[in-house]
Amino acid sequence: MNSAQNNPWMRWGKRALTLFFLLAVPALLYILARNLEWAEVRQALGAYSMQTLLVGALIALASYLTFSAYDLLGRQYSRHHLPARQVVPVAMVCYAFNLNFTTWIGGVAMRYRLYMRLGLSASTVTRILSLSLLTNWTGYMALAGVIFALRLVQLPDNWGLGVTGLQLVGFALLGLVSAYIGICAFSRQRVWHLRERSITLPSLRMAVLQLCLGAANWSLMAALIFWLLPEGASYTSVLGVLLISCMAAVVAHIPAGLGVLEAVFLALLQHQYSQASLIAALLAYRVLYYLLPLMLASVTYLVLEKRAKTLRKQGEQRIETQPG
Repeated sequence: MNSAQNNPWMRWGKRALTLFFLLAVPALLYILARNLEWAEVRQALGAYSMQTLLVGALIALASYLTFSAYDLLGRQYSRHHLPARQVVPVAMVCYAFNLNFTTWIGGVAMRYRLYMRLGLSASTVTRILSLSLLTNWTGYMALAGVIFALRLVQLPDNWGLGVTGLQLVGFALLGLVSAYIGICAFSRQRVWHLRERSITLPSLRMAVLQLCLGAANWSLMAALIFWLLPEGASYTSVLGVLLISCMAAVVAHIPAGLGVLEAVFLALLQHQYSQASLIAALLAYRVLYYLLPLMLASVTYLVLEKRAKTLRKQGEQRIETQPG
C-alpha cells in the first residue's frame, strides 16, 4: 500500500470531498434548474441547424480518432502485432463506454476483455492501458498548465480560488509535465522495477507524442462545446472551464461527470451566456459526444465480440508467417 492508503486522514479527507461533491452538485443544479426557463432551452436547441450538428459530429469523430491514436501509440510501446484496423475500433468502443460508465468499465474492463479476446496477454494490455492513461493525463496537465499559467480563463469575481491560485496550479502542472519529459529524455535507467512489476520508460519522441495527442483530444472536446455555444466567451475560456470541470468530475466519481460539467459551466460562464444557451449547448454536446457514440459503440462491441475468434486466428496466422 502507498502512504495515502495507510493514512486515515487522507482516506477520510477524500471521502469527505467526494461526499461534498455528491451533495453540492445536485443541490446547485436544482437551484439553477428551478429558475431556468426551459422553454428558452427548447428554443435554443431547435435553433441548431443540421449543418451545425453535422460539423459538431465531425469534431466529435476527430476527437474519438485522436483518442484511438493513444492505443496505436500503445501498440508501438508494447510491440504487439494487432493491425490498426483492429486497434482503432477497440479503442473507440472503450472510449465511448469509458465516458458514459467510468474508467473501470470502459477504460479498464472492456479493454482487457476485447484485447485478450484478440490474443493479447494481460501484461500487454496493461502496458497499453498504462500508456493510454498517461497520454491522456500528461496531455491534460500540459494543456491546463499553459491555460492556467497564462491566465487565459476568465473567472467570475466571486470565484473562490481566484486567478492567481489557478495560475499557481498551472505552474505546478507544468512542473510535473517537465519532470516527466526530463525523465524520459535523460534517465539512464530505462526499466524501473516496482515490486513484481517493471516499467519501461517511453522514449523522448514517444513522450512528446503523448503530450501532443493528449492535448489535441482535450482541445477537440472544448472545440465541440465552443462550436455549439453562441458568440460570447473566447475559446480559451471554454477550454479552461472544461479542464476545471474535469477536475471536479474526477473528485466526484460521477459517471460521465453527469451534472458536474453543467454545474461548473453554469457557475463560471453564466456571466457571458444566458443559462438557456449554456444548457442547450451542453445537452447537444452530450448527445453528440456521449450518447450517439455510445449507441454506435454498443453495436460495434457486439460485432467485435462475434468476430473476436476469427480475428484472433487471423492475427496468429499473420505472426507465424512473418520472417524471423
